[in-house]
Amino acid sequence: MTGTATPPAESAPVLLEVRNLSAHHGQLPAVRDVSLSLRAGETYAVIGANGAGKSTLLRTLAGLHRPSAGTVRLDGVDVTRLSPERRLQAGIALVPEGRRLFPSLSVHENLLVGTYRARPGPFHLARVHDLFPWMAERRNQKAAALSGGEQQAVALCRALLANPRLLLLDELSLGLAPIIVERIYALLPQLLADGLTVLLVEQDVGQALRVATHLHCLLEGSTTLTGTPDELRQEDLEVAYFGGLHLEPVAPGGAGEEA
Repeated sequence: MTGTATPPAESAPVLLEVRNLSAHHGQLPAVRDVSLSLRAGETYAVIGANGAGKSTLLRTLAGLHRPSAGTVRLDGVDVTRLSPERRLQAGIALVPEGRRLFPSLSVHENLLVGTYRARPGPFHLARVHDLFPWMAERRNQKAAALSGGEQQAVALCRALLANPRLLLLDELSLGLAPIIVERIYALLPQLLADGLTVLLVEQDVGQALRVATHLHCLLEGSTTLTGTPDELRQEDLEVAYFGGLHLEPVAPGGAGEEA
């Protein structure tokens, strides 16, 4: 396996450290004793099938889901019990699965949500308009009238306007046409150059291999495999992803892809 992302220098400081993290949905365990660490400037991908616990992990890191055990440290500071608002101020921003825009608000109004309690940094309205020029031209259009790909771009820019240090991306490619996914992921090098560290969740293993410096596979909430794209073999990934079943991975989106 060969990845295209350039790993950060080994001297780069550890930005996020997760130790023995567990989380439940009621009595059901969703994340089981997961540990991982991200260096500043890294693109770290968590992969796994539906129900593997990927989204619950991101929501727990963002403070939207309370852990049942374990710790989360950002730049050495324990943020395990901080509220989502305080984590945002500390520099953790989530682009949630399903975009979660306000459909009755305009593009501009949805972007302004991201500026609430924003940290100082390189991202402001003019900058995100440079990334996606159509947003300035259609600033007054309701979010409900946007295509799936356009909504995903607004959700991404809303998170960027908070000027995070750590950007959590939950299933960016879900339900989108491949060309739209490619355009959005093509922005990652620019974001890393601006000082962001990225932790993303993907069902699409091929996409994760292309953009990540490190992969972490979950199966039923537990870690089954970790490593760099260059270290991991296809057969090992299949076993870790499917639990021993050698099946052809299904690309997300299928017949219902959006532009």
